[in-house]
Amino acid sequence: MAAIEKRTSKDGSTSYRVKVRLKGQPVQSASFQSLTKAKQWATQTEAAIREGRYFQTAEAKRHTLAEAIARYERECLPGIRTGESRRPLLHWWSERLGHLTLAELTAPVINDALQGLAKEPSERHPDRPRAPQTVAHFRQALASVLSEAVKSWEWLEVSPMNRVAKPTLPRGRVRYLSDDERERLLQACRESTNADLYVAVLLALTTGGRKAETMGATWAQIDLKRATLQLEETKNGARRTLHLAAPVLELLRERAKVRRLDTGLLFPSKVNPRQPVDLRDPWGKALKTAGVEDFHWHDLRHTFASMAAMNGASLPELAALLGHKTLSMVQRYAHLSPAHTAAIAERVAARMIGGQS
Repeated sequence: MAAIEKRTSKDGSTSYRVKVRLKGQPVQSASFQSLTKAKQWATQTEAAIREGRYFQTAEAKRHTLAEAIARYERECLPGIRTGESRRPLLHWWSERLGHLTLAELTAPVINDALQGLAKEPSERHPDRPRAPQTVAHFRQALASVLSEAVKSWEWLEVSPMNRVAKPTLPRGRVRYLSDDERERLLQACRESTNADLYVAVLLALTTGGRKAETMGATWAQIDLKRATLQLEETKNGARRTLHLAAPVLELLRERAKVRRLDTGLLFPSKVNPRQPVDLRDPWGKALKTAGVEDFHWHDLRHTFASMAAMNGASLPELAALLGHKTLSMVQRYAHLSPAHTAAIAERVAARMIGGQS
């Protein structure tokens, strides 16, 4: 029930004090200069309390985005495999919109921030704006925080991110090594002064594993008898097993004989054995020596997938090899296996019209 009390101040002005009392709920009150607004507030508040919406709205007004991000970093990031890479993105949001309460964090406000972000210079290429994929990563980082605010903390009733469109991403890059490039690059890696480079590149090239999956691998994940590398926690959260081809398996067997005892990592850093080795410099030198241009480490994965497609792997098989839950991510390789798809089309046609002249 709502009660409205008319009040007159010393200067003669009138106000209306509203109190909403519902059994089992704390009393809610507010003052208005207009009786109409007082009645509207009373009706809306009473309905919101009965439907369980009011106190979530109140929580949204009580907490800022900066508080939500700090809680997310404290409670959620430690359990996320890529948590540390997400932290700088969260700090950007905290600095940009952290002063706003969650109630003030509307879809238009987020959209404006993302549009501004898209115009900022890229960290890697200051002469270019940020890539759509980078903007998408920032959007996802904030979406994760707001999702927790809704589901786990009940600081929000609905995430405003539901009304923020995802950036339109360009078609996925498919850069893979030609046979000649592959031979030159592997030779340059073999001749590198860094003993880890050749093994690491060959492992990535022959398994299609992501950089974090192969460079962060431990000996506990390796089964030399079964020739497998077991991935317990991948990007999409599913377990996956990588097959170790004979050349890689032989190199790992040799490496196992002289492995370090102060770390379980396959490729430990000499500076900090608890961290994987940093191969950026030797990798860059090997690319230069081999004369391979416009090629990134992740393109080793593209090379594996492209070679699999050109050797007859179907899209479901590619998805299984690469650890994708859907076929959409491997559609980019479909055009690389025309012979395989042509053979299927011929078999289907033969079944339908094979006996006709």
